[in-house]
Amino acid sequence: MFSGIVEEAAKVVKIEKEKENLHISMECSFVNDLQIDQSISHNGVCLTVVKKDTQSYTVTAIKETLEKSNLGDLEVGDKVNLERSTSLNGRLDGHIVQGHVDQTAICTEVREADGSWYFKFEYEPTQDDYITVEKGSVSVNGVSLTVVNSKDRSFEVAIIPFTYEMTNFHQFKSGSVVNIEFDIIGKYIAKILKQQQGN
Repeated sequence: MFSGIVEEAAKVVKIEKEKENLHISMECSFVNDLQIDQSISHNGVCLTVVKKDTQSYTVTAIKETLEKSNLGDLEVGDKVNLERSTSLNGRLDGHIVQGHVDQTAICTEVREADGSWYFKFEYEPTQDDYITVEKGSVSVNGVSLTVVNSKDRSFEVAIIPFTYEMTNFHQFKSGSVVNIEFDIIGKYIAKILKQQQGN
């Protein structure tokens, strides 16, 4: 379980393909604190540490993960948003993020707003009918954000300078592919409504 508060944007240092899997190695400041089998959010995707040394650690993304996320598009040198799992005795500063990406979205617009930035994302609706709501929560590349200008197939988020610099948002441009996790409460409501309509 995560909160969507990114700790660091880590640098990808190595990518290895093995059959349908992708082994991704990254450098981060807290690599020495990590343990094998630990869960970490990578651009919003929960992955397990499978290997580490003093400089970097490695996770494995399987075919299902690669099809649902932007991790297959990563290249050496790219930045990945990292968050370790939430401690149960800590504060939930963002919102409940599972690390289970629902789908990808496309950044279609970046607007500077005199000290902050607005990012617009468009996505294709799926059979699950997940949506965003005005002032609701959404996770974009693992970052907990508040939705503004919610539409049927798009939404915007406003980014403060700290988030812009500390995450990989500063690399986004029109055409960038991002990972989206819709709010878990909204997903349960969508499922219940769909079941009721089927009865």
